[in-house]
Amino acid sequence: MIRGYSDRINHAFAFAAKHHDQQVRKGTRLPYLTHPANVAVILTRYGRDEETVVAGILHDVIEDCVRTGYTSDALRSRIGEKFGETVLATVLAVTETRVGPDGSEFSYEERKADYLERLSGADERARWVCAADKIHNASSVLADLKRTEFPENVWKRFRSGRDTPQWYRQVYERLREIGFAAPIMDELRAVAEALEQAAEGEPLPRPPTWR
Repeated sequence: MIRGYSDRINHAFAFAAKHHDQQVRKGTRLPYLTHPANVAVILTRYGRDEETVVAGILHDVIEDCVRTGYTSDALRSRIGEKFGETVLATVLAVTETRVGPDGSEFSYEERKADYLERLSGADERARWVCAADKIHNASSVLADLKRTEFPENVWKRFRSGRDTPQWYRQVYERLREIGFAAPIMDELRAVAEALEQAAEGEPLPRPPTWR
């Protein structure tokens, strides 16, 4: 069980900061690193071990940081060398696959279906990272909806628009179906339900005004 800072976690943050440099959260000006940082906070709050927290910090590097000088294979190799095969395996388990076995590029729907299917073969650490990732993503959407007078500006960031909550519901149901019954599932269910209610137009409480 991990209770806070470690040099390895600091190293993971430095690695993620380097590879997510200049990236921002969708539809915002927030540095992308705020997302893996919050995933790490969620995992730490549930007392997950260092390997899981490190994987949570690095979980989007392979998926989102392929660019000039950094191929997918190169990123895999770097993560494996620097953080070990356990962390690499967890990261790969929660990385969306973009190309099928025949070499053809997956459609958006195929990527999501493949992700859900691969959860059945994912280990416990990967399922924790998956749940924490979805909790923060969905919670971020909810927070933005609470702060805006124009909810459609939030929904239109996403390919699925107001159908976006279906993805979080599908992930929750899939994790439950394969027997993942960790305490974090209650939080995932709650945030998925809140997002569904928001998509249906139910009013959300506004956050307090900060002074």
